[in-house]
Amino acid sequence: MQKIVLASNNAGKVREFQALLDLLNFQVIPQGELGISSAEEPHHTFVENALAKARHASLASSLPALADDSGICAHALNGQPGVLSARYAGEPANDDANNKKLITELNGHDNYGAHYVCALVFVRNENDPEPLIVQTRWYGKIINTPRGDNGFGYDPYFFLPDLNKTAAELDPTHKNLISHRGQAMRELISQLKARS
Repeated sequence: MQKIVLASNNAGKVREFQALLDLLNFQVIPQGELGISSAEEPHHTFVENALAKARHASLASSLPALADDSGICAHALNGQPGVLSARYAGEPANDDANNKKLITELNGHDNYGAHYVCALVFVRNENDPEPLIVQTRWYGKIINTPRGDNGFGYDPYFFLPDLNKTAAELDPTHKNLISHRGQAMRELISQLKARS
């Protein structure tokens, strides 16, 4: 089983990535278990932040690293909160506060359309000249009242009209099939298989 370090300490992400990477016989080790601090995320794009996190985790662990940068982009807010999704309401990061701020900011707008973005980066080492990079989107809309107990972050407010459910109402297996992260992982897995 190949070990890779996951450049995240988010328990929800760790569960989702482990479930998806079990198929490739990868052992996912969260960076926190190795005493690796979080990387700086100073960039304005998901891809740049994911690359910075992957290189940081690989350098500190001497292992291949996988990092994602993901968030939600509200169409009426010109893509905000975007890369600031986890700390939209400020420090410390708090899902409830972030969701309240997003609902408040959208109040009075006609367009509640939104999409999740996931940028995934895999590096073989900290200086990998050919990182594998995938970016995907998952479209829905924001609702004012939360629904569902699964998921995390903005999931209880992210409504999928075709399914008449929020992301938090989906069974985790179903969510992994259709979510931004699930789409990105499938594409990355196919790139990893092609490279081997």
